Amino acid sequence: MTTQKASEPSVRTAPAARSGNACEYEASLRGAGLLIGVVMSRFSENIGEGLLSACTNELKRLGVDDSSVSLATVPGALEIPLTLQTMARSGRFDALIALGAVIRGETYHFEVVANDSCRALMDVQLATGVPVANGILTCEDDDQALVRMHQKGTDCARVAVEMANLLQALGEQS
Repeated sequence: MTTQKASEPSVRTAPAARSGNACEYEASLRGAGLLIGVVMSRFSENIGEGLLSACTNELKRLGVDDSSVSLATVPGALEIPLTLQTMARSGRFDALIALGAVIRGETYHFEVVANDSCRALMDVQLATGVPVANGILTCEDDDQALVRMHQKGTDCARVAVEMANLLQALGEQS
């Protein structure tokens, strides 16, 4: 197994039992120097704010400077993807994070919003090459969302930092 200095990308030769002599990219949660864009839905705002608080606290813990995080708010989950796409195309961000909640109601609207917003987030990252961490909760009720928001916000920060570092390491190796 190869080792590298802390300033180099986290790359090592994988153990033979895992994948032969393939190069393996280790997860890196070093947030220093990364620029992160966050888009938060104002619908179910208390849940969005809980997601945002957990997310920004974790970003800070991972070394992302407060001044390196940009926040845009939008009316609802369906407006998140267009805003993320605009941010991704700006070339200013290493990773993006979507935060919001879609709470099931009594109509089919829940499925439409949940499915379309999720698909559009995937489309943004595939079209632009900028990773998007999906923090749009889809829940049966507010209580479920309140229970999940802290962990989901934290997870999104970690995903954004890890994916930004992975894509940078992949770019440096090509």
